Amino acid sequence: MRLILLGPPGSGKGTQAQRLVHKHGIVQLSTGEMLRAAVAAGTPIGLQAKEIMANGGLVPDEVVVGIIADRIEQPDAKKGFILDGFPRTVPQAEALDELLRKKHLKLDAVIELRVNESALLDRVEKRAEETRARGEEVRLDDTPDVLTKRLAQYRSMTEPLIHYYSERRKLLTVDGMMTIEHVTRDINRILAAIGALEPKAEEPAKAARKASKKTTKKVAKAAKKAAKSAPKAAKGTSKAKSAKKSVKKATKKAVKTAPKKASARKSVKAAKPAKKAAKKRAKR
Repeated sequence: MRLILLGPPGSGKGTQAQRLVHKHGIVQLSTGEMLRAAVAAGTPIGLQAKEIMANGGLVPDEVVVGIIADRIEQPDAKKGFILDGFPRTVPQAEALDELLRKKHLKLDAVIELRVNESALLDRVEKRAEETRARGEEVRLDDTPDVLTKRLAQYRSMTEPLIHYYSERRKLLTVDGMMTIEHVTRDINRILAAIGALEPKAEEPAKAARKASKKTTKKVAKAAKKAAKSAPKAAKGTSKAKSAKKSVKKATKKAVKTAPKKASARKSVKAAKPAKKAAKKRAKR
């Protein structure tokens, strides 16, 4: 599963990304973290980025794309990833499309968290007030003024991506003003609908248990049938043995008495001429 989460600052992209990572075992790829990791590892692309950043320059798109290319080759990204902070512009999206094409990978979806900017500003202002009330210092990047600037930047640079991915039928929109739980459910529902989710790990085990149960039932049924027919088979075998024994006995007797019967027949045959001669003498 390969995803991009789109939405203005404060829309909840980070929260939803972490939930997807936890649920589906994919990785969240943050361009900032990837840049720092590449620099620390001293990779060729990391050294190039280090030199640019040291001179106070912005890392060009081709360098960022190179870092992403290296990162998605790592084993933990094989199951899928969520891109965080990239792409921010249409040229970056085009560069990403080219990278994925070369690696024979496809982007499953771009999920836009649509929010009400006025509500976001109210939310940040309320959070800042609560922070001050607790006697804590408000973060510089968590104030209405900073958020207003970031929202303006998002509209000018990143919002065109909505049209870009919509044209490519990759864009899916979720109402980001719902509760965190509702947003999570909606994201998972649409991912399931487009077939981006892999079958759950427990499904094969469930199928195996079902098949095992079915086999056990068949074996039990066959055993029961065999047990039921065993007495009949035994009875039939006993009768067959008895019949075989009788035939054997009769055959033996016949063989034994056959000579006697034959002798008796010869005696009768021999006596017939004598009986006839006696009759003739009696007539004389």
